Amino acid sequence: MSRKNNVRYLYLLTVFFITLSGFGQMPIFKRYYIADIPGLGWLAKFYITHYIHYICAALLIGFSAYIITGYIMAGRKNSKLTVTGYLRGTLIIGLIATGILLVIRNFEGYIFSHNLIIFLDLSHLALVMLFLFTSLYCLIFKKKWTTK
Repeated sequence: MSRKNNVRYLYLLTVFFITLSGFGQMPIFKRYYIADIPGLGWLAKFYITHYIHYICAALLIGFSAYIITGYIMAGRKNSKLTVTGYLRGTLIIGLIATGILLVIRNFEGYIFSHNLIIFLDLSHLALVMLFLFTSLYCLIFKKKWTTK
């Protein structure tokens, strides 16, 4: 298996678990009895999904830095970002930015207004949904991140 495929599968696995754990932060798995399915009880445990979300967020930031660095150092000569590549990249940047601000909000001594916290929560959720629907569109219509 090539290094490119390894990175792709790890990225997909990271996106899957960051999405799953992000929705686990909302009590939907317990509310709709999904957590009652054998083996899925951990989805209703806040701190487990919280730590999984933070670990996957760190991995996503690492993947983003790795891919951006590789594209800048070697890839720009051979390929260009497509429109859907720019869109997905922008959505990921927005997710990382709102996610970092939400993490900072949890630190002691940082006080954000209630309106800003609501804005960040809704923005993060909206960006997730846009990213997921954009990714689904790109999967169905075979839209690539880059073109030769």
